Amino acid sequence: MTTQHPAAQVPDQLFADASTEALWRARFKAPRVSVPDWALDAPDANIYVSNASGVWEVYAWDRATGSHRQVTDRPNGTLHATTSPDGRWIWWFDDTDGDEFGSWVREPFHGEGHGGKALPDVPAGYPAGLEIGHGLVAIGVSTDDGSALYAHRNGETTRFYSSTDDAGVAALSRDERLLAISHSEHGDSRHPAVRVLASDGFTTIADKWDGEGKGLAALAFSPKQGDPRLLLLHERKGREELLIWDIESGAEQEIELDLPGEVIGDFYPDASALLIVHFHEGRSSLHRYDLGTGELTAVETPPGRIGGAGVRPDGVIEYSWSNAAQPPLVRVRAADGSDTVLLEPPGEKAPGSEPLTDAFVEGPGGRIHALVSRPSGADGPQPTVFLLHGGPHAADEDRFSAYRAVWLDAGFAVVEVNYRGSTGYGSAWRDAIEGRPGLTELEDVAAVHDWAVRSGLADPARCVVSGASWGGYLTLLALGVQPGRWAAGVAGVPVADYVAAYEDEMEQLRAFDRALFGGSPTDVPSVYDECSPITYIENVDVPVLVLAGDNDPRCPIRQIENYLDRLAARSVPYEFYRYDAGHGSLVIAETIKQVAIEVGFARRAVGLA
Repeated sequence: MTTQHPAAQVPDQLFADASTEALWRARFKAPRVSVPDWALDAPDANIYVSNASGVWEVYAWDRATGSHRQVTDRPNGTLHATTSPDGRWIWWFDDTDGDEFGSWVREPFHGEGHGGKALPDVPAGYPAGLEIGHGLVAIGVSTDDGSALYAHRNGETTRFYSSTDDAGVAALSRDERLLAISHSEHGDSRHPAVRVLASDGFTTIADKWDGEGKGLAALAFSPKQGDPRLLLLHERKGREELLIWDIESGAEQEIELDLPGEVIGDFYPDASALLIVHFHEGRSSLHRYDLGTGELTAVETPPGRIGGAGVRPDGVIEYSWSNAAQPPLVRVRAADGSDTVLLEPPGEKAPGSEPLTDAFVEGPGGRIHALVSRPSGADGPQPTVFLLHGGPHAADEDRFSAYRAVWLDAGFAVVEVNYRGSTGYGSAWRDAIEGRPGLTELEDVAAVHDWAVRSGLADPARCVVSGASWGGYLTLLALGVQPGRWAAGVAGVPVADYVAAYEDEMEQLRAFDRALFGGSPTDVPSVYDECSPITYIENVDVPVLVLAGDNDPRCPIRQIENYLDRLAARSVPYEFYRYDAGHGSLVIAETIKQVAIEVGFARRAVGLA
């Protein structure tokens, strides 16, 4: 670091009122669990992730005995894991302090012995897919040199595919004869193609690409032995929909659903139906689609967010649900329609929060959907924080968020904008940021900001812009290109200097950026310059808080230092919090510390503290 930057203030507590202080911390500390994932041929062998230890780690659950065991125990946590189909092994990804670069480790499901590198012959890298069969394992690895895919069978490891373009392992057929991979040999990793290989020699059986601007994603092969059908996500009609492709006959079955928005899905265990998760305007719902009759049946859940779902071999559906006011629970829906809680981690439950409402605002690219939350009892224009989601290809939803809730506790109205670039609103909306990323999204944010002021929700003198990752990038860009709108900015793990970020980031993101910007910084230097926050740093005239991880491969630290060095030369108050992790933290105490820094900074900036 070339300049000594002012350290962020870490408040001992956010609120003078002890009950409010305890409330917001309890939401973050409350134990949570993910929807369990089970071994294909041993459904009693389950794994899930939980923060019960204070760090997000992998747990094993033997349903036959009812026993639960913490599998991983690493200082910066573990999120990525799966099981072998026979239920004997747990595979989890081992990186260094959140840098996302590492190797898959495997250990016995019941914990006899210690884990070791699963396939020593596969080099370390960023993960690019993993499929485990009884006799075949396929692993994808991404490095600065591109993508390499490996197969392990009968004690031997073979590299069967390599490319300078982004690629990954996608799906393995039940009989392990067919292996689907994702690739971007056509030059656009944001809209990939799918290739199916014969696993006995890795010759190409079939290729499918829908053309420029139309991506394909292989979701899963049929779970039936000898069934060559592959479930795909396509966007031929301007939104993400489902398609079943019979690899041997070449026949296609497009799943036409009378549902707005977009969907994703998976097979029922007997391959007779699909479990559909439908997303529309910030909320998701569950449906069963009968492949024989074409009948679509709703699986009734309250409005909110489905955070994961799967169908057990006996046909029951397990899923996670929450909404803005109610914390998530993992539930089970039986065939008779009864719905009960499946997993409740030990400890105090998370306190609830406030519900949210929808706002639809006309913008320069069409109607913008925003989610709006108000502090309890609030009346008249409020200090308002605009929380900009990451991605950019993601979306804010009517889900429970301890982070949103603490801003409400602090006296802020909260506005979440599903700007152009967000998913769930069609391909054109998602891809509208191509060639002009950042600036396009901020046009939508400005339109919603104007609406919030005009409607009497937001106090125009006390609006804060905040976000992490892509949201952090938009925050810093907003401070430079929209001076006068914002009273302060809070940017977590942001892109701050896009050219330097491109030089240092992981190759998968360089490929993404080339597709988004229209080339590399060498190819289109003016686009990177126009869309980089550091270009507009002379316009920044309000307090800025930046938080960044030393080991972040997505928004690397050097380019953030470049921005802060430039900011230090100006008379703008700013603070910097630097921590020893990657793209965010899986440690609950660290998360609480960062939230206290962010909300405390914003409260001081708008006169609430």
